Amino acid sequence: MDTLRIGVIGLQGDVEEHISSLVSAFSTLGIAGETKWVRRPIDMEGVDGLVLPGGESTTISKLLVKFDLRDRVIEMAGEGAPILGTCAGCVLLASQGDELVEKTKTRLLGLMEMAVNRNAFGPQRESFEMSVEIPGVGSYPGVFIRAPLIVNTWGGCRPLASVEDRIVLARQDNLLAASFHPELTGDVRFHGMFLDMF
Repeated sequence: MDTLRIGVIGLQGDVEEHISSLVSAFSTLGIAGETKWVRRPIDMEGVDGLVLPGGESTTISKLLVKFDLRDRVIEMAGEGAPILGTCAGCVLLASQGDELVEKTKTRLLGLMEMAVNRNAFGPQRESFEMSVEIPGVGSYPGVFIRAPLIVNTWGGCRPLASVEDRIVLARQDNLLAASFHPELTGDVRFHGMFLDMF
């Protein structure tokens, strides 16, 4: 692979922040890489992996259908393309949601064998930062904003990191889900870990 191409689903949420973080990670790690803002199916052509950013999970789920991206995301996951989901993206990757997910009729992608509790850490005014111990990365500044919680994992999905015994990071093969916002830290180590999946 000469140049790594990563698409960031750019329908709503922290799109520019992920693009900036990826560009910084490419530079820091000496990787030949490009990022792509994905809004339409044609934007996914030639993309090696994807990022589902934070934002509002119900809105993103509806826009994935509206802009005909949902099926292609599922296909890419099945083809083994690395996909990172942060905050709302973490919720969307899950197979099971809580009552709020059901109430809002949020269509989960069902790609990871895990259950999530949306807004488990409370509303935005209860946002906080806390160090997260990540294998292979070390102590990482976790930024939690209306963060979901991974309440259960099974099958091939395994927890990677917890805060106060609550799962905030999980991986299943080529899929990585974080309940926090690594794109808001200025610390490229997390995105570097994602790039190691290629």
